[in-house]
Amino acid sequence: MLRTISRAAIGGYLTAIRLPVEGVLQLTRGGESMTVGLDRAEATVRGLAGQALGDEVLIDDAVRRREAADERERALRLRAEAARHAERAEERAAEGQEEADRTRVRAAEDAERQRTEAREREEAERKRAEEVARERREAASKAAARRQESIEERAKRVRLENLGTRSAALQEREEALTARDEARRLREAASKAKADRKAERS
Repeated sequence: MLRTISRAAIGGYLTAIRLPVEGVLQLTRGGESMTVGLDRAEATVRGLAGQALGDEVLIDDAVRRREAADERERALRLRAEAARHAERAEERAAEGQEEADRTRVRAAEDAERQRTEAREREEAERKRAEEVARERREAASKAAARRQESIEERAKRVRLENLGTRSAALQEREEALTARDEARRLREAASKAKADRKAERS
């Protein structure tokens, strides 16, 4: 009976002490870790009181409270570790997102650079094609001019040759006419001389 009264008195005493402390912890947002510390302190006091009074119930209650405090502390540690893991995962995800964004930006810059280089190559090729076409037109024009000049030179030579041939033919014709006139004159002179001789004989 005495032990029961002592146990109840100790429990009431501890509750009377604990209530204001818990109120302070709630006001200051001390957190669950401080509550666990309070539970462990209460378990220690109950264990000491149980040993002093030889009360096995108090001792067992202290052991259970200490084990419960250990479990809560372990749970708090696991939750904190899970929160740290989650935070690190979020950080890695954020870093991954940033890297993905950087990769997309680099890919867009690379694509734009490739498009610019392709446009520049196309422009250079177009200009080169135009230059080649211009050079070919100029070469064709020069070749045509040379051919025309050659044709005209040949035509001039042919005309000169024709003129030379015509001049020679005219000269030959003139010489033939002169020879014919001379022959006629000689015939007429011979006829006249013959006639004169005949007239003299008669």
